[in-house]
Amino acid sequence: MSFLSIIDILGTFAFAVSGAFSAMEKKLDPFGVIILSFVTAIGGGTLRDVLIGDTPVGWLRDGTTTIVIIAAAIGTMFFGNYLKRFTSTLFLFDAFGLGLFTLIGVEKGMQLQFSPGICIALGTITGSFGGVIRDVLLNNVPLVFRKEIYASVSILGGLLYLLLLKVDMLSNLATIISILFIVVFRIVVVRHKLALPRFY
Repeated sequence: MSFLSIIDILGTFAFAVSGAFSAMEKKLDPFGVIILSFVTAIGGGTLRDVLIGDTPVGWLRDGTTTIVIIAAAIGTMFFGNYLKRFTSTLFLFDAFGLGLFTLIGVEKGMQLQFSPGICIALGTITGSFGGVIRDVLLNNVPLVFRKEIYASVSILGGLLYLLLLKVDMLSNLATIISILFIVVFRIVVVRHKLALPRFY
């Protein structure tokens, strides 16, 4: 199993848990929890694959993704009350999912030899749009469109990754550093209530 495959599984698990927690907060039934886990985990990657013409999309070709999502959803339903004792659980899973999936998207663009800008855009789509679909289904304003800095963190993380590769850093090390950058940046943004300027 390649390093990138491990990152993909971890990202899938993190976003599936995030989706399950969001569904449980809205008191959805078990079927609803599993559906929200799916759309959160695969939404961004599915949109990315459709845009670049990589069909059938990844999760249809690899049964591991489905198993990971269902396991994450069921595990969250059974142990959710215990995990909720850690007040930032949902936020941390979402932050790790953003970091992991951003790098997956950037790598996918690089494999297809797209320009750096397109690679970063694919990373941002992969990292952000599962959460957008989740929030729309839950009748919330998507986090990426609210005052918190979210997609911008993904963009900066993707840019950092490309810069690290440019200076000949090992790919795996550059991946780990960029993921940690995104996660830590998200924590700093939320803790200090940083936001982009608004013009209204």
